Amino acid sequence: MNLSIPAIGKLSEEEAWELLEDIRWGGRPVCPHCGNDEKSYFLKPQSGYRVTKKGTATYRRVWKCAKCRKQYSVLVGTIFHGSHIPLGTWLTAIRMMCQGKNGVSAHELHRSLEITYKTAWFMCHRIREAMKLPPLVDKLSGVVEADETWIGGKPRAGQIKNRKEAAAFRDAKAGVATLVQRDGEARSFYMGRITGSGLHSILNENVDKPNTRLMTDGRIHYRSIGRQFPSHDFVDHSQAEYVRGDVTTNTVEGFFGQLKSSLDGTYHHVSRQHLQRYLDEFDYRYSTRKITDAARTERAIRQSAGRRLRYDDPR
Repeated sequence: MNLSIPAIGKLSEEEAWELLEDIRWGGRPVCPHCGNDEKSYFLKPQSGYRVTKKGTATYRRVWKCAKCRKQYSVLVGTIFHGSHIPLGTWLTAIRMMCQGKNGVSAHELHRSLEITYKTAWFMCHRIREAMKLPPLVDKLSGVVEADETWIGGKPRAGQIKNRKEAAAFRDAKAGVATLVQRDGEARSFYMGRITGSGLHSILNENVDKPNTRLMTDGRIHYRSIGRQFPSHDFVDHSQAEYVRGDVTTNTVEGFFGQLKSSLDGTYHHVSRQHLQRYLDEFDYRYSTRKITDAARTERAIRQSAGRRLRYDDPR
């Protein structure tokens, strides 16, 4: 479908409601209470819009299920559920977050959409929840590169005086492990402290070992893990080796380069508490890089179902 969500600016509420129903239901309303998709009635307001208890106009489109007789709207059970933010503002925010490879800060949404910073911040986290990898997805296969990095600041000149201090500074950072399937998707995980058992668990849960050729650097943790794969090749960075034939970790390191420059340039600071949500956002954009901005936005909207996130649970 042709998704006409502007990058900057707001959709009218009538257009936003109809567009969301078209994306989620495809013209066939589904009751979120009983799952009935055979027949529902549209409760048409007497005037062109409904009126809230406070007397303000709302363009909320309400349906009634012919089976369980309950009323519902397209927002039930989604990231938009319970929000007082206009739906057009929501869809524009999703488009903005999906089209910029460096991400969009809450301050930019606050300025562009004329909403409060607190509202923009929580909208961003709800949208990242929709971008999160769905459960029970297929495992990675083919050529898979695995690597790890540390997210945090750089030491000032003269701050690090010996190897012990360098190790302590590195351990204070947030450890992140990423798997990238060549010509496929990326999956990143906040680990805190990177360990062999943690890497082993991530590879077990996300990689189809019998059908995968694993490529890593020379980190010792990968030696025992690699024995479980039909093929494990690695490059030895300590010997200034970065490419040997088709053996390299340049793909996953390129992902890290984009991630770090964006976290530093767009967000400036990300706490450990919310780091995984930012990783989900960058994984989503990377994994959908071959489709258009409109298709990427539509997919995020489709994934919003079942991803409700409350203000008292922003983890």
